[in-house]
Amino acid sequence: MTLGDIIKDYRKKQHLSMDAFSERSGISKAYISLLEKNKHPKTGKTIAPSIQCIKQAADGMNMDFNVLLGMIDGDVSLKDESTDTSPELTARDEKDIAKILEQTKEQLLSQEGLMFDGDPASPEAINSILDAMQIGMEMAKKKNKEKYTPKKYKKD
Repeated sequence: MTLGDIIKDYRKKQHLSMDAFSERSGISKAYISLLEKNKHPKTGKTIAPSIQCIKQAADGMNMDFNVLLGMIDGDVSLKDESTDTSPELTARDEKDIAKILEQTKEQLLSQEGLMFDGDPASPEAINSILDAMQIGMEMAKKKNKEKYTPKKYKKD
């Protein structure tokens, strides 16, 4: 099983939404969605969770890290975030993204005749759109920080 499969099964058995599991584990709702789909939306490659992500998931499920690690299929590649130098999102960045997403959600819900794939947009379709937007906004924010932050302000 993949980490996403394990999380999804746990959420279903415990009747937890992605939001609730996100609060419990500290993993963002957008990343939980990626893990459960096990496919990166841009590259189509499988998701390789970090050791830290697996630890957070184990904590969120009140499970021993080694037990969870043993449940994950051997063909899943793991990456260690300690060598990852990509910039992190600040609380302000996350707040800005959440504000934009909330405004967008209000606009999407208030529109009459909004269609998705030829059918009226369901709340699930709107949430899928918002999840994809959140992932894209987080990736863009990180990329911009990486690209435009002067060297003297970058953490080594």
